[in-house]
Amino acid sequence: MQQQPPPEPPSPEPQPPPDLAELVPAAQGGDALALARLLDLVTPYVRRLCGPIALEDGADATQEALIAVFRHLRQLQEPAALFGWVRAIAVREAVRHAARAARLRPAELTELPAPGDPELGADIRDVLARLSPEHRAVLLLRDLEGLDERHCAELLAVAPGTVKSRLSRARLSFRKAWQQ
Repeated sequence: MQQQPPPEPPSPEPQPPPDLAELVPAAQGGDALALARLLDLVTPYVRRLCGPIALEDGADATQEALIAVFRHLRQLQEPAALFGWVRAIAVREAVRHAARAARLRPAELTELPAPGDPELGADIRDVLARLSPEHRAVLLLRDLEGLDERHCAELLAVAPGTVKSRLSRARLSFRKAWQQ
């Protein structure tokens, strides 16, 4: 009996359709059907990126990112780069929304779970909510999207060394919050 090879892990970016090279230029030219198909293609990906970074504002960040994508679609020169280009826009919008929300809604001590609360370790979203938007973004890009430091640095508009230090601090903060 032959052993089957292990399944490949899911790709961080969705698999582009074979007609992407025709779809993007058609959408750039104003073809409504191509625009709708492109929206259907990128919306789940943008939602998956914005949600963990912007938390409660994930839907708003997703909407703003999609608006930015379609407003600036004519600037995309290489259709094959669509998902990387969309990722940069989505992460930027999610960090912007999360940072604005943090300024507008400071956490009160009564909102923070008490140390030793048995539900604390079970809720990853709660742990992520206590990290800064910058830390959530770098964790998402490195640990969920699998990007290297250089790509993370480009997307976050910081130096690669800053990505490394943020990632280290974010992982440490996450571990501490998870173990409480």
